[in-house]
Amino acid sequence: MKKRRRFKKKPSFIKKVIISFVGIIFLLGVLLAHRLYSYVYQPNIKLNDKTEQFIYIPTTSKFSDVVRILSDEGLLIDKNSFEWVAERKNFKFNVKAGRYFINREMNNNDLINMLRSGNQVPLKIRFHNLRTKDQLAGKIASQLETDSILIINLITDSVFLDTNGFSKENISSIFIPNTYEFYWNTSAKQFVDRMLKEYKVFWNKERIEKAKEKGLTKKEITTVASIVEMESYKKDERPVIARLYLNRLKKRMKLQSDPTIIFAIGNFSIRRVLTKDLKIDSPYNTYLHKGLPPGPICIPSINSIDAVLNASKNDYLFMCAKEDFSGYHNFAKTSREHSRNAKKYRRALNKRKIMR
Repeated sequence: MKKRRRFKKKPSFIKKVIISFVGIIFLLGVLLAHRLYSYVYQPNIKLNDKTEQFIYIPTTSKFSDVVRILSDEGLLIDKNSFEWVAERKNFKFNVKAGRYFINREMNNNDLINMLRSGNQVPLKIRFHNLRTKDQLAGKIASQLETDSILIINLITDSVFLDTNGFSKENISSIFIPNTYEFYWNTSAKQFVDRMLKEYKVFWNKERIEKAKEKGLTKKEITTVASIVEMESYKKDERPVIARLYLNRLKKRMKLQSDPTIIFAIGNFSIRRVLTKDLKIDSPYNTYLHKGLPPGPICIPSINSIDAVLNASKNDYLFMCAKEDFSGYHNFAKTSREHSRNAKKYRRALNKRKIMR
């Protein structure tokens, strides 16, 4: 008996079409998935020869401003993909100002998550060796988004001064030179509020008690410290100078401090105070007026403030810069001894032809 041969049925034309169509759809799906993946997760930052960079998003910025900033910096490899992901992650309506850290490994998802959450990097702000509140405002404004005029207007506002117990002359007392962390988009008010807070922390119970022992207020201690700061940059000498001025205050003597004259003149390049300068009409002229000037003549360092609070014991009433220009001073208890020291220093100035 012959075996029947069984033949496999060939797929119909329709089946071939369906299989092909499914294959094409699958391929398109893979391509689309890859495209979406690359849009969201592939690095999209170009830094050229840099490995990292910061961008600054100003307050009131819109999404278009963010795109412009990134584009102007040449950071985006593909602007369209960034905009596409931003729209789907609702970043367009969640722009936050700040200073943001960018590195070359970031993809659109990383970048948008960071910007949308406002996850910015704070700045370390340090200020020292500043003469006036205007200089301080300028120093801060050069590092933060806020404007120096806004800071000055705030700290000289009469309501602000009355509320916090300061005057225009002594308001600079609230600024304690140190290193602080601030976000770049910190406002003038936020900055000043922080400084007031730091001021209150600085003036702890121990410092307040030491000020009371000397019969001075916190503001008066700061004013004495500003004179000490301008008299000497030698930290080991400051407690000696501090006691000298405290001695003069106690005896109700005029302070006769040259740095107060220089502050009154407003020319901080002066190296030699002349006799005619001692007659300048100013409340800061301690050769004419007894007691402390109306406020600090600089923003004194913590070292100088503590030098006043921990002034060394001595009976000195006079001081004069040493003739060797070492930065140190000759101290004296009598005017006769001081005259000899002053004469030596004047000769040294003349020899070096320092006339102003």
